[in-house]
This record gives sequence, structure tokens and C-alpha cells, in this order.
Amino acid sequence: MPRKIILTCAVTGSIHTPSMSPYLPVTPDEIATSAIEAAEAGASVLHLHARDPENGKPSSDIEVFRQFLPRIKDETDAVINLTTGGSSQMTVEQRLSAPAELAPEMCSLNMGSINFGLFPMKDRYTDWKHDWEEPFLENTRDVVFKNTFRDIEAVFSMLGDAGGAKFEFECYDVGHIQSVAFYLKQNRIKAPVFLQFVMGVLGGIDASPQSLMMMKETADRLLGDQYKFSVLAAGRQQMTLGTMAVILGGNVRVGLEDSLMIGRGELAVSNAQQVIKIRTVLEELGYEIATPDEAREMLQLKGADKVGF
Repeated sequence: MPRKIILTCAVTGSIHTPSMSPYLPVTPDEIATSAIEAAEAGASVLHLHARDPENGKPSSDIEVFRQFLPRIKDETDAVINLTTGGSSQMTVEQRLSAPAELAPEMCSLNMGSINFGLFPMKDRYTDWKHDWEEPFLENTRDVVFKNTFRDIEAVFSMLGDAGGAKFEFECYDVGHIQSVAFYLKQNRIKAPVFLQFVMGVLGGIDASPQSLMMMKETADRLLGDQYKFSVLAAGRQQMTLGTMAVILGGNVRVGLEDSLMIGRGELAVSNAQQVIKIRTVLEELGYEIATPDEAREMLQLKGADKVGF
């Protein structure tokens, strides 16, 4: 059987602000509609954050999640992957409050504390829709995105042990792969582990072919055949490094969380547009996108009937 590719779409995230694109989903209705369109376009997995419906600021409010999750679940069979990263400016308790209660099939898990610099983006814009946007970006000049070993272990307990979720391990640098290997050796997590190489965030590894090769070589050395991987590349390298990841034996993530663009100087009008583009590239190269149920089998997920929403 040919290898199937898990295509993840990260629908809104917490990095970009509403002034950067009129197409960034903000309200629960916009997030649900955009996610459903991405699933219909072929996304196997939907990675989801929440935003304040009034001003688009990243939100940890479980009631906001509850306004879009049931609709997405009802109208698609995509795997729903909830963030535990939330925003670098939320406390760990805020970030975990919603996913701990909602018990998703899958959730993200950042594997180390890093500087998470968004402040260079503020120099590209002068017309802000909301007062919070520019200070939010500037604050990242002096923010450490906290993900200590104790934080990581809390996620294991609250979402893995108690909720049966599997993790997408967010690796912003090679040291984060070391942490995954440590917990695998300790039998705190089970194979197959699913790594997401997060590339292009200021403070983490850069989005380059050389860095992707280094990340994969490190994972091969430490994890052998006990892992699968995917690549997200922030900004203009999104499609290029995503395609390279698949050629190297991995999977791919796109979405407006990672890049607002569809081409040079051209805003993407939807998440589905990015899904269609990467799917077209991969299918032209002879690859086949995994269905949600195939992704569930590959990642050994508990099933959509066992979530808390």
C-alpha cells in the first residue's frame, strides 16, 4: 500500500492579528466555517485555537471553544486537535483549562520553553483594528514561552492519562526532540510518537532545508522507527518545506496560523485555499492524502466518539 500523508490545517492560531488579514477567522462562526471548508478540501486533521469574538484576541475561554467545536464535529469527520499552547502570553493554567475538560482525540504539546518573538511583525503595519494588537506583538520582546518539564508532565497527566488524548509534540528546535526521546525512554509516552517540526519562529530553529535535515537526522538517531513527523514552516517557506517534509517521509501542516499567504505578495482567502494548494502539489508528485479515519489508525487515536464535546 502506498504511504498516506497526514495533512493538518491550523485554522487561526494565536500569532497573527486581525489587522494582518481580513481572511483570518476570528469569531466562532468564522472558525467553524473555515475549519469545515478545510476538511472538505482534504485536511485530515484540524488544529484549533479560540479567539475573543469581539476583538480577535487569543482566548482560553472554554465557552468560546464550545461555540465552534460541536459544529465542526457534526459537519466533518476530521480529527480535531486542540491547542495546549494557546498563546505565549497565557499562563499554563489558562492554556490547559479548555482541553482538559473537552478531552480531545489529539492535542498539541510544546516540548520546551523558548523565546517566541513576534515583535518584528508590528513594523509591517500601521493601521490597527484593535488596541491590543500592537502591544501584544511588542510584549513578545520580553516573554519566555514557558513549557517546563513540570508543565509537560501536567499535560501528560491531565490529557493523556485522564483524557486518552494523543499528542502532537511541537518541536521548535533539536533540543525538544531530546525531551521527547527522554519521555519515550521513561515509558511516559508510547510509540508511535508524532512530532511537529515548528520552523521559522524567532527564538526557534529557522525555516530552511538545512535545518529540516538536521531535525530529521536528530529524530532518526534518537527515535529510530518509533516516530512519525510533520513540518510546519512559518511564512513564505510553508509550501516549500512542507513538500520537502513529505518527500523525506513525513507529513505536512498548512493553515492561516502559520502563514497568511498563498503566494508572493498575495493573501490566502481561506484555509481551504492553502489545503488545496499543498494537496495538489503532493498529488501531482504521486502522494495520497490520508482520510481522517486513516489518520486515526496511523496515530492510534481513541476516536471522535470519545471526546468531551
